[in-house]
Amino acid sequence: MDGIASDVAVGVKRSSDDLLSGSLYNSPNSSVTANGSDSKKLRVEDSMDSPPSRVIHIRKLPNEVSETEVIALGLPFGKVTNILMLKGKNQAFLELGTEEAAVTMVNYYTAVTPQVRNVPVFIQYSNHKELKTDSALNQRAQAVLQAVSAVQEGGSPSSDTAGDSILSPAPSPVLRIIIDNMFYPVTLDVLQQIFSKFGTVMKIITFTKNNQFQALLQFSDPVNAQQAKLSLDGQNIYNSCCTLRIDFSKLVNLNVKYNNDKSRDYTRPELPAGDGQPPVDPSMAAALSKDSTSLLGSPSGMVTSYSSAGAYPSSLGAISPLSAAAAAAAAAGRVALSGHSGGGGVLLASNLNDEMVTPQSLFTLFGVYGDVQRVKILYNKKDSALIQMADGNQAQLAMSHLNGQKMYGKIIRVTLSKHQTVQLPREGLDDQGLTKDFTNSPLHRFKKPGSKNFQNIFPPSATLHLSNVRDDVTEEDLRLLFSNSGGTVKAFKFFQDRKMALLQMSTVEEAIQALIDLHNYDMGRGHRLRVSFSKSTI
Repeated sequence: MDGIASDVAVGVKRSSDDLLSGSLYNSPNSSVTANGSDSKKLRVEDSMDSPPSRVIHIRKLPNEVSETEVIALGLPFGKVTNILMLKGKNQAFLELGTEEAAVTMVNYYTAVTPQVRNVPVFIQYSNHKELKTDSALNQRAQAVLQAVSAVQEGGSPSSDTAGDSILSPAPSPVLRIIIDNMFYPVTLDVLQQIFSKFGTVMKIITFTKNNQFQALLQFSDPVNAQQAKLSLDGQNIYNSCCTLRIDFSKLVNLNVKYNNDKSRDYTRPELPAGDGQPPVDPSMAAALSKDSTSLLGSPSGMVTSYSSAGAYPSSLGAISPLSAAAAAAAAAGRVALSGHSGGGGVLLASNLNDEMVTPQSLFTLFGVYGDVQRVKILYNKKDSALIQMADGNQAQLAMSHLNGQKMYGKIIRVTLSKHQTVQLPREGLDDQGLTKDFTNSPLHRFKKPGSKNFQNIFPPSATLHLSNVRDDVTEEDLRLLFSNSGGTVKAFKFFQDRKMALLQMSTVEEAIQALIDLHNYDMGRGHRLRVSFSKSTI
């Protein structure tokens, strides 16, 4: 392989991309080859100039990078069908099964810089449509790829897979996750955010055993569990702490009784919140005990990629990086996670109820997690909307809490948008009220530095926290008010000063609806009701 890489063109002015010899290419629109038969020089075009291709060019890889680490960069986005390593030039080519998967990969890594072994790497489209490799020149990479392919297709890798025994078929769709060195809280939502990049997360149970925070996480398919384990085992969630140790559980199905901050069944949103205790069945206890012996002693040499600012691994599709203030908040046990400050503050919400949703309702709901600047419901696709938050930190926070929640009877999907801003309609153009500018809204919760609102950010829950309650308003008044929003009030409790209260609806969806309808409700005499989600139960 190093011989191929050494044929790099010399004497030609370099662009931001390295120059590779013609021994890797036939012609600008041909397949990439590794047959060493040609010595023509060719400059690799930048991804901005090259059209989409299912062949991805990866540059600036760290020394001694493994094939498995490179493959892991592409696994979350789809099947990896070929790989060419150029270790002498710290480069690689990765071919995905479809162009759509490659487009998703490039778009994602445009917003989130991928890192391998704490080193930023650069990803762009190749200007070639296919990758052809000579197995004699690329033997180890092909062996690892064959093993991964066998796992992806549910088969067994052959015995000559260059020692990559970690690629054996997945025995279970359930992963056991143990978090070492846990300096910051790791919530159920954080785990869902990280692992859902690899497939559909169906259920999660978190619990503490032997003074260690642990979780059981069930995918819809064992192959997804295999890919997640391959990519995440040994990685740190936060810089230098919260290390993931992942193995397969002896269980093949999780029985979740409650949807709360300890457990969740994403396939059954109607489950009760319970009492907040870990809902582990006695029948599962023996299997859990057996699982506890499967803790891996050390990282398995998998990709370890941290953001430069020291937080979530960028390649996970998780939340990155933590600011000092957010880290302090997390250390205090609050969910205050940050993303990229300064950019990437636009979200795409889809699968909305197009008959019910309005810019105002999205402003109110997403405003729980940040200051919404603009909202645009798409004119030709009214079940989708762009939501511009004040910054990337708030966008990540809103996405982590609202993706998968139920609003107006539909489970909404929230992802980062490729757009940097939401454009207002041209002057004089009537867009039917689908675009609203909330930049100067008095309802922003986070304008004041040090506001207590920063300390009270929680996932959507059936229990709502009410504040700014008028002193002559009774429990019956509030129960009636919230019942009129279309839900059932299950419980109510005033705080001692009666200016605040907890009110529990029968479901999280009802609570979301009530918050949208009644936050900033005019109670008269200058009192406007403030509504937020609570971590408490009544």
